[in-house]
Amino acid sequence: MKHSSVYLLFALAIPSFCFADVAKLSTDDRKILQDASRFEEVHSTRNLPPGIVALSTGENGKMADPGQKWNATDSIIDPTPPGKRLIWAGVEDGYYVVHYERGGIAHSYHILVAKLTNSTAKPKLGWSAMGGPFNNYTGFVAALRSGKQDDRLDYAH
Repeated sequence: MKHSSVYLLFALAIPSFCFADVAKLSTDDRKILQDASRFEEVHSTRNLPPGIVALSTGENGKMADPGQKWNATDSIIDPTPPGKRLIWAGVEDGYYVVHYERGGIAHSYHILVAKLTNSTAKPKLGWSAMGGPFNNYTGFVAALRSGKQDDRLDYAH
């Protein structure tokens, strides 16, 4: 029991200390993402192409909209609600920025950037990182400029 408590403490504490400079984001993508005026914010998965939602959700293909029921912890009584919830997404001519939270043993916040040339194509993952929560796209841009996301690992989507 004592070891489990220590492991749980580390699992919860480590993400808050792991913010580093953004290393894997290309210079061209960074320029586009930092121009907040180009991006329209959306607050529902229904306003995103199915391929973008699938890329963001991973294994089960489900993500709750803001305010909807979801499984925020690893203590799951009802497996029906998804384990991820959309906070907001930004859309701009083929670029999709999806900010969501993920439940489980360590509640975490993620950013996923994908490119989609047309709605029937498969999206291409451009960048992903852990960080947030960001109230809106402008908050994300401010954090991007100050390096408040961790993109050193390939986080599961």
